[in-house]
Amino acid sequence: MSAPIGHNSGANDRTDVGGIAIERLKAFVERIERLEEEKRGLQEDVKEVYAEAKGTGFDTKIIRQIIRLRKMDKADRQEQEAILELYKEALGMLE
Repeated sequence: MSAPIGHNSGANDRTDVGGIAIERLKAFVERIERLEEEKRGLQEDVKEVYAEAKGTGFDTKIIRQIIRLRKMDKADRQEQEAILELYKEALGMLE
């Protein structure tokens, strides 16, 4: 009979605890941690590019909108723009 989970005798030798493959779980967790660290680094890089663009006179709010629009499918973007125009017209915002 094996020792219960949490029991100290031989727990470190086990490759499987409660049906969980320990090494595989550890590998997933470590990969996620590395990717999260890389993501933080990339976020800093993006922040620096926005600061550089702002420093040269570009409006970063508009750049962020452009980035968001470029990620969208063309049909979705056209639909969103049409709805925006409709709402602006309804509110008397068109010239």
